[in-house]
Amino acid sequence: MSDAVKIAVIGGGPAGMLAAIKAVATLDRAGVADAGEKVVLFDKNDILGRKIYLTGRGRCNITNTRPWSDFSQHIHPDKGFLKHAFRSFSNEDVMRFFEELGVPVIVLQGQRVFPASLKAADVARALEKRIHALGIDVRKESVDLNRFMSLLSEGPVVLATGGKSYPMTGSTGDGYQFASGAGHTVTSLFPSETALMPKEYNRDLEGLEMKNVGLSLFIDKDMVQREEGDFIFTDDGLESGIAYKISRRAVWAMVNGQKVEVVLDLKPALSLEKLSVRIARDVTEMPGKPRMRSLLRGLMPERMIDPFISANPGLDIENLAPRLKEWRFRISGYKGYERAVVTAGGVSLKEVSQKTMESKIKPGLFLAGEVLDLDGDTGGYNLQIAFSTGALAGCSAAKRLLTFFQAD
Repeated sequence: MSDAVKIAVIGGGPAGMLAAIKAVATLDRAGVADAGEKVVLFDKNDILGRKIYLTGRGRCNITNTRPWSDFSQHIHPDKGFLKHAFRSFSNEDVMRFFEELGVPVIVLQGQRVFPASLKAADVARALEKRIHALGIDVRKESVDLNRFMSLLSEGPVVLATGGKSYPMTGSTGDGYQFASGAGHTVTSLFPSETALMPKEYNRDLEGLEMKNVGLSLFIDKDMVQREEGDFIFTDDGLESGIAYKISRRAVWAMVNGQKVEVVLDLKPALSLEKLSVRIARDVTEMPGKPRMRSLLRGLMPERMIDPFISANPGLDIENLAPRLKEWRFRISGYKGYERAVVTAGGVSLKEVSQKTMESKIKPGLFLAGEVLDLDGDTGGYNLQIAFSTGALAGCSAAKRLLTFFQAD
């Protein structure tokens, strides 16, 4: 095989850049001269890692420090598939990797890891700088299906094109077409970690940041998930934090025609009995006849009072406690890929080796990141998926390239 044979990495996002970097490292350890020149990275954007700049609201939650036993509980739909890749390039490896690139990290609430600067740009630029330092051939050009199939016939290919979320960053779902062209099955796709829109949404709620509350997800009247933490009422509905955590199942249910309802618990730290006792105490301490608005001022933000009263007709002192624990929102829609953080669904995991990320359908094709039917909750899990699968795919592609050279 000629020295002209190279590894083609399609996609310059987090998975693609890690694949390219780790491919070079593997070739270098094997004694391949000018290892960087044996890797070509294709990306249609002017800058690499464009989507990284948007992650974590511009702060870039690069991973989460939880051990695998806890970390794996936040991976969907098959946590076991990620196990080998995670152990090959773990959350500890990710933190050490960025520290070595000159990006110190910090751990914040929820064991989430960020660059110490809290600037996503520092992460993206560090990766791009490393790509260029290694001498990797970066080509700022689009790849269509014909070009993809041609590259696949010439040598190892890592497909890391991302999903369909945030299409303005170049994530337009091309990878699914490429994978299908290579014979792969692509499961149903839908937006995840996205805003949920309540029916008859009260716009007075927009901008309210909810702290330490509970959200319960009901599908066809059955409670299927409960989360506690923070979220925001935005112009698109319930968004961020725990709203994102329940959005995956909520969106999938709506896609399948099921009824979705979210119940907001404004006082999750208090049982119904304790909350009732507190309200009774507040009533006795109020001079004169107790007024509902005065009571609510001690229980919620001022701006929430009118929407809460409007949503709870017949509100009185007797039913106030249960209403505070169960504010019900019928969900009528969700925000699409233009606002969704993650694309759920993708290339079937049954057709990809979890030990190498190599296709079981098309030898020499390796898949990584969001193009796979693999996603995680908000909190650093999705970038870790990208880094781990990208690193493993890059190492495996390099080992495949070495067999080509040995065949000569």
